[in-house]
Amino acid sequence: MTARQTPTRRLRCAIYTRKSTEEGLDMEFNSLEAQREACEAYIASQRAEGWACLRERYDDGGFSGGTLDRPALQQLIADIEDGLVDVVVVYKIDRLSRALMDFSKLVEIFDRHGVTFVSVTQSFNTTTSMGRLTLNILLSFAQFEREVIGERIRDKVAASKKKGMWMGGFVPLGYDAIDRKLVINPAEAENVRTIFELFARSETTASVVRELDARGIRSKRGRPIDRGALYKLLHNRIYRGEITHKGAVYPGAHEAIISPELWDAAHAVLKGNTHARAGRTRAAAPALLRGLIFTQTGAAMTPHHTKRKGKRYCYYTSMDVIRGRPKAELRGPQRLPAATVEEAVIAEVRRMLRTPEIVARTARALRKERPDLDENTVVATLGQFDDMWAALIPAEQARVVQLLVARVTVGEDGMDIDLRHDGLGALASLLTPEAEDAA
Repeated sequence: MTARQTPTRRLRCAIYTRKSTEEGLDMEFNSLEAQREACEAYIASQRAEGWACLRERYDDGGFSGGTLDRPALQQLIADIEDGLVDVVVVYKIDRLSRALMDFSKLVEIFDRHGVTFVSVTQSFNTTTSMGRLTLNILLSFAQFEREVIGERIRDKVAASKKKGMWMGGFVPLGYDAIDRKLVINPAEAENVRTIFELFARSETTASVVRELDARGIRSKRGRPIDRGALYKLLHNRIYRGEITHKGAVYPGAHEAIISPELWDAAHAVLKGNTHARAGRTRAAAPALLRGLIFTQTGAAMTPHHTKRKGKRYCYYTSMDVIRGRPKAELRGPQRLPAATVEEAVIAEVRRMLRTPEIVARTARALRKERPDLDENTVVATLGQFDDMWAALIPAEQARVVQLLVARVTVGEDGMDIDLRHDGLGALASLLTPEAEDAA
């Protein structure tokens, strides 16, 4: 009597392919097709084990492996969660992801839904601890390779900018991008000169904004030029025929629109306006850290001021002191000079905005609204914070601080600052113009 054989379970195999650049994707046989052909051949060799290739295609052409925000990959994850996939097949593991943390998230998703991961050119089984170890080691090298490539790109950009080359990005008002070079747009360039000339002989920024609106002078995308856009335009050294990179300034390969004399005249007024407006509004402006600064015991510190010989001195004083709490119960500083503590907070905010962790958080927050931006753009954007801060009047500075800072705690050992992470994206959006509104 012949024993009845148990039928082999059918394993539904999804093939995922990825190519970093779009070059060659319109060809009949490109690297996406080559990856898929190799994966199909591997699946066919496992037909006796019940492997069957799904008809659905999961192809990401022109997407980096450093992020999971890829349409085909997201569709693959959705199908896995719907129980439509048993095995994910790729040509190499770095096609799926080049970032160790991202790959770990994918492995967790696979495990949670009982999906096996297979690399055609590298024999792995993610259900075993040894397979996981080997994958993590190889993925670490893949991430290292990605970081090295990023360093090479950054070095190339730096070297190119030192030669005065424009390396792409936002096209400022007054120029057009032709063959990856900035070429003057005569009509727009005349508007830029008008903006600088109006500001150079203006009394207030508001009057310049009103005059530009009355004359119908608009941004690159046809929007009215407000105060923020005006400040960005006035600080853009491209108009002087220069290229900036990480604080350094180099002669540009493009033609200047603004003469050095007009630039200096506008900036002399800008500097004078900043000090004059600050002087007129300082008394009426809200304290920079009002509602944000506390002692280590949790008592709020409220702004106070005194006058001596006609000069105004501002302080932050603990409510414990104001309410007459016994001195024996007080801990840490109870009265601080406002200027000193405010300068320390802003300096610390500047430092924190340059840390990799904050840059990464800001990039993630901003990409939800602006998926066109990459991390390098966010780094450059946050680098504009000092210029923006110097151009703001105290009332506007207070609003920015309220946007960025959640709490300042002052204790015996120093000061702790908690950033408001949901405000990082808003700050970057404030600093970053839309794709064609570059300044």
